[in-house]
Amino acid sequence: MPRLRRPLHPIALLLAATAFAPPALAQPAPAAVAAQTEDQKLFALFAASDEATLKRNPLNALFRGDLRYADQFGDYVSQAYFDAERKAGESDLAALHAIDRNKLDAQNKIAYDVFEWQTRTALDGLRPEILALTAVRPMNHFSGFQTFYPTFASGKGAAPFNTVMDYDNNLKRHAGYVAYLDAAIGRFREGLSSGVVETRLTIANMIAQLDTLLAQKVEESPFYQPVLNFPKDMPAADRTRLTKAYRDMIVTRINPAQRRLRDFLKKEYLPRSRDTVGLGSMKGGDLLYAELIKSTTTLPLTADQVHDLGLSEVARIRQGMEQIKTQVGFKGTLGAFFTHIRDDPQFHPKSREWMTQEFYKVGKAVDAKVGAYFSTLPKTPLEIRPYPEFREKYEAGGSYESGTPDGSRPGVFYFNAYDLPSRSIPGITTLYLHEGAPGHHFQISLAQENETLPAFMRFGGNTAYVEGWALYAETLGYDFGFYDDPYQRLGTLDDEMLRAMRLVVDSGIHAKGWTRDQAIQYMLDNSSMGKTDATAEVERYIAIPSQALAYKIGALTIQRLKKKAQDELGAKFDVRDFHAQVLMTGALPMSVLEKKIDDWIAAKKTA
Repeated sequence: MPRLRRPLHPIALLLAATAFAPPALAQPAPAAVAAQTEDQKLFALFAASDEATLKRNPLNALFRGDLRYADQFGDYVSQAYFDAERKAGESDLAALHAIDRNKLDAQNKIAYDVFEWQTRTALDGLRPEILALTAVRPMNHFSGFQTFYPTFASGKGAAPFNTVMDYDNNLKRHAGYVAYLDAAIGRFREGLSSGVVETRLTIANMIAQLDTLLAQKVEESPFYQPVLNFPKDMPAADRTRLTKAYRDMIVTRINPAQRRLRDFLKKEYLPRSRDTVGLGSMKGGDLLYAELIKSTTTLPLTADQVHDLGLSEVARIRQGMEQIKTQVGFKGTLGAFFTHIRDDPQFHPKSREWMTQEFYKVGKAVDAKVGAYFSTLPKTPLEIRPYPEFREKYEAGGSYESGTPDGSRPGVFYFNAYDLPSRSIPGITTLYLHEGAPGHHFQISLAQENETLPAFMRFGGNTAYVEGWALYAETLGYDFGFYDDPYQRLGTLDDEMLRAMRLVVDSGIHAKGWTRDQAIQYMLDNSSMGKTDATAEVERYIAIPSQALAYKIGALTIQRLKKKAQDELGAKFDVRDFHAQVLMTGALPMSVLEKKIDDWIAAKKTA
């Protein structure tokens, strides 16, 4: 699956944890089935299921470097699409339960449990009562195709541009993008009829995004950039043909489709959108938020439990910040200290290039340390880039996009250089550890590169594990010695505070009636983050409810399991071995991860 900080990407949001039915051609003959072991049956199911999902979701294949369906965009929005996903999930679950789990080897028991959890979770999200609340809101300012696809198709995303066929396939995918935008309008209209509508804030932000895209000259459009960077061996006749075709596609199809969506949202939808921002105020919103919490955290938590945990963590982290304030000799309240960090130019980056070089410096320092903490390092290279300017205003402080398993496309850590006075130098180290190494880049790359795993474990996942690992990775900065500097330590506490505040604010917005301004002020009162960042964060929670809960829930689980292993194993505890146990079987639901670590502890005790 595409990974932009994992399931923030529109496909991931639609398909996270979905399992799929095997195609008829993939079924072995009865005699072959009888001869198979249970492990072989399991992997046959996984392989057939994976092949089926790539056919239905072709952009996912491109993110893996699989070009078999590269001329297709996909559906992702029609009732037929959702029906096919539901049928596939039901078929896969039945096939899984025909396999005797007790006869599987240890790793495959884990694979069985993950596949079952993902399939059940996906089917829960495909229930008609849930789809009535989600399918009619197909896009928002944080995870819509209008934010993802222009970069994807620009030559700087996952789509390849190495051959004439690559360029022609991109044109064919554009036709699918145009069809999707028009179909999304139809879905939005269904929501207007049923009374399930998006927030005014979200729609206004989408209109602004589309206005930015439409205001660009053809030569400035991300959709035009591939023809400005032809491969050196591209024949002249193809260059001429493709340049004209790309210009015509933008002028006659893409921009008109984006304009139709913009005009619909502005003239028809915005006047009927809701002024409130929380799901609790939307028809069916309470049901949806409860479902989202369960799916995102992989645990049976309620909104009240999440909120109370967040308040407790905020109080704990504030104590650490008070200690830093005292250490650096700042006289005044913690709030005044936050204002000092926000306002003093010494704590803010000088330029985009300066930020890039600082991140590379941190990367080199990390490279010198990780060998002592990890037994396996990724082969996939990591690049560092600022967000493209057309999307940076509405993005978070950073995100990660995965590379290909063979390393032919690097992983990319994107950082936000919009409104530089709002960006914090103390946060640079912890942001790199989270989005780059040993955070998302390690976790995602090591899973993809592990060919002993079934594809759904190499390329799939859940937010609590993925974001929980990345937040846990930030804490390794203490072990690396990066937080001996009090301001860098403040930076990591600030980021940890952000994840703790998310528990409070996300549940506050969607379950307790908090307003946008109330949520922003809470974040300013409890951290040194700037108002621009706080605003972007809150608007993210409004757009994608519950996703932000996963970070702290997942990290606390990993930290708890690490302490449990240290306490029970004593001198037998090896952090490299612990990290291998956590990382080398892909992204696990929290219950499956806990069972795996418990079994590892028990085995180490008797070894």
